[in-house]
Amino acid sequence: MRAYDPDLTPSWKRSAPVPEVPAEPDLVVEEVSTGFCGAVIGCEAGTVTLEDRFGKHRVFPLAPRGFLLEGRTVTLVRPAAGPARPSRTASGSIAVPGARARVARAGRIYVEGRHDAELVERVWGDDLRVEGVVVEYLEGVDDLPAVVRDFGPGPDARLGVLVDHLVPGSKESRIAASVTDRHTLVVGHPYIDIWEAVKPSSVGIPAWPSVPRGQDWKTGVCRALGWPENTGAAWQHILSRVRSYKDLEPALLGAVERLIDHVTVGEAAG
Repeated sequence: MRAYDPDLTPSWKRSAPVPEVPAEPDLVVEEVSTGFCGAVIGCEAGTVTLEDRFGKHRVFPLAPRGFLLEGRTVTLVRPAAGPARPSRTASGSIAVPGARARVARAGRIYVEGRHDAELVERVWGDDLRVEGVVVEYLEGVDDLPAVVRDFGPGPDARLGVLVDHLVPGSKESRIAASVTDRHTLVVGHPYIDIWEAVKPSSVGIPAWPSVPRGQDWKTGVCRALGWPENTGAAWQHILSRVRSYKDLEPALLGAVERLIDHVTVGEAAG
């Protein structure tokens, strides 16, 4: 004998059940009625707040079948209370609650310019303060051998240098090769400028444009993208889109991690 089913709707007309998914921070979903896509930044009783890639916030009700997760319909629910998960820094490291900045080491990390320094601070700042590593910028690396000699690296004062456009045959590669001090590690990334180390998707563009040789690269990027030709304002827009290491290209991530290891561990990465 079949069990009594109080739902008189024909079975072929009933909606298939969908999974319930806790609205955990950073979960990226799309609201079905508006198409608004963003990461969860808050969940109160009955509502969830999403932030899109442009920093815009929208609040939506936790309606059944109200969201898409990786293309599948789901019902978001408020996360269950439980032990707090270890929070992480923007670089992906486990945060150290209440940690004070360590007294600065004698060693340093040098980067080419102010934008490079600001990007490193944005992603690795918490880690660097815990380790006592200071980042300084050089305004270019043309005089790098002299800079290294003036710094005077040693076993207790190691020097790391991050170089833009470090590719075979470039001027930067020849300068880097001229630095032979064993307590100095020079690494780099292949991008013409640190702007390119930010993923285009994080900035909301399909790709970084190609700029003709001989034209100022940053100004050319602004022109190609239809941005005002104010490179300072453009950089602040780009930097504001960087929330964690996930917004950066792997080539930059690996280079900076090697420099931090070199200065803090005391052994240059091979």
